[in-house]
Amino acid sequence: MADGDMNASNPFGGIPFFNDMMRAMAGQGPLNWDLAQQFAQLGAVGDSPDPEPDTATRLAFNSLADIADMHVRAITSLSTGSNDTHTEILTTTRARWAHRTLTDLRPLFTNLATALQPHNTDGDVPDDPMSAMMANLSTMMAPAMMGMSVGSMIGALASHALGQYEIPLARPHTSEILIVASSVDAFATEWEIPTDDLRMWVLIHELASHAVLAAPAIAEGLTTLVQAHVSAFRPNPDALMSSLTDLDPSDTDAMAAVQNLFSNPMVMMGASRTAEQEALAPVLDAHVAAISGYIDYVVDAVSARLLGGASPIAEAVRRRRVQNGTNSHLVEQLLGISQTRSQQQRGRAFVNGIIERDGAALLPSLVSAPGNLPTPSEIDAPGLWLARMEIQ
Repeated sequence: MADGDMNASNPFGGIPFFNDMMRAMAGQGPLNWDLAQQFAQLGAVGDSPDPEPDTATRLAFNSLADIADMHVRAITSLSTGSNDTHTEILTTTRARWAHRTLTDLRPLFTNLATALQPHNTDGDVPDDPMSAMMANLSTMMAPAMMGMSVGSMIGALASHALGQYEIPLARPHTSEILIVASSVDAFATEWEIPTDDLRMWVLIHELASHAVLAAPAIAEGLTTLVQAHVSAFRPNPDALMSSLTDLDPSDTDAMAAVQNLFSNPMVMMGASRTAEQEALAPVLDAHVAAISGYIDYVVDAVSARLLGGASPIAEAVRRRRVQNGTNSHLVEQLLGISQTRSQQQRGRAFVNGIIERDGAALLPSLVSAPGNLPTPSEIDAPGLWLARMEIQ
């Protein structure tokens, strides 16, 4: 590209310092990963301590994991690791959880950023030089804005995550599971739950999630749908201005509304939901509800064996999720994964319906092949799913 063309598209082309800064900000593709990591770390740690787990804590978690693993395998008939051993439990900090999660989800967020890149044509360039400069500035700032928004969301998620599977998505590092030890112990203290009981429950949840989310129905089915949803976003440069216009300045909560608006990554990134995503949503919702319902069933069944049927931990964790649900909801909204309370109840009702009609023996087949996950009609009518499975 000739210097003249570069300067025409870069409003700071004639100012060396700003020119170099803008090049650096836009030099990592559609999403600035350096900024994403920095904001993820800031959000994860905040002003509170983020202690390094000691060796005794790591050994305690892995000792409990041996017991949890045996029961998860017995109920699911699924492997939680290679060579008949469970995966390694890595006790970690919130900062490292954020770094790993952002790294693991990088392909999805890259697809999102690529989908949201503005696709200007020559006819879209404003005639007014100032408007043209602002349009170019907005385009060059987009990777930085994406990085800050994505990093902030993951950092906020890390600030209260207990284990690796806050979001029901398979992870590429199948030989290990991350546990945020300090968050688990702090939650146990806050809710007056015996520490070893909560550690066991978290391990059951993580091992059950790890086994189920590594099954063929996820890798070949759900993950593909999530990728399609993320790639179907389209940029809406007018989203922020339109939202500001809709605000009522006479409203007593107008300032709070403005703050909420500027903290919403969907608006700040100009992410506009498309007809393709609307068509995918019922299928994604049905699949995620069934998978979440199955994981809940496994966790409840193993917990009843090891912690007693009256253990209050599952309900405490669900209440905690509601309290911290905003950050999870934003990530889920971008990825097309809904884990609302109604969705969880929908999945549990589906699984319970199968057990009432046919027992639990057929449940593992839910995730044995992508075609076995329920359709939008079947998720609310388990008998239809059972009939289809019997025909196959």
